[in-house]
Amino acid sequence: MTSPAQIRDPDKDDLLTPQNCALLIIDFQPVQVASIVSMERRELIANVVAVARSAALYGVPVVLSTVNVATGRNTPTIRQLQEVLPGIEAIDRTSINAWEDKDFVAAVKATGRRKLVMVALWTEVCLAFPALDALREGYDVYPVVDAVAGTSVIAHEAGLARIQQAGGRPITWIQLACELQRDWNRAQTAEGFADIVFAAIHP
Repeated sequence: MTSPAQIRDPDKDDLLTPQNCALLIIDFQPVQVASIVSMERRELIANVVAVARSAALYGVPVVLSTVNVATGRNTPTIRQLQEVLPGIEAIDRTSINAWEDKDFVAAVKATGRRKLVMVALWTEVCLAFPALDALREGYDVYPVVDAVAGTSVIAHEAGLARIQQAGGRPITWIQLACELQRDWNRAQTAEGFADIVFAAIHP
């Protein structure tokens, strides 16, 4: 076997590593999930749960945000994500663009990470707006394209195109998991990695 005896510097690696990225989860709330039409909802939930499980397995910092819960106009993060991310308190906002909320931006900066893996509902709004702002501030942004959705197929695609045109780097949930694991010799996370991948592929 020719697997490397020493891994590349995880802080400086251009690929995503558990040490160089953070995960931002924005507005995965029942009303938003119920309103998407660009993909099947059960698949969306399975995929975003796989993203969250991957972050938990590898110790990737997570910033979780909701909109309008404190005002009583909306309900909290969906149960499936809360179960995967126990102890992570959501930052509630009234701003549609999470990047216009000071607490949210402060939480992102507190991670110390410059590579931001992002999932949000809807793609064309609550993903696109903060992604564009983060890119303008010099962050690398990685939208997980099969763990986000929009109010129509064209709205979803236009949102992703706008992010990519601004320099975003689209990835899929399985690409994220494989990029974080990188080598089956990393025994500490190999079993959890396999469980995440095969649970999502064969629910």
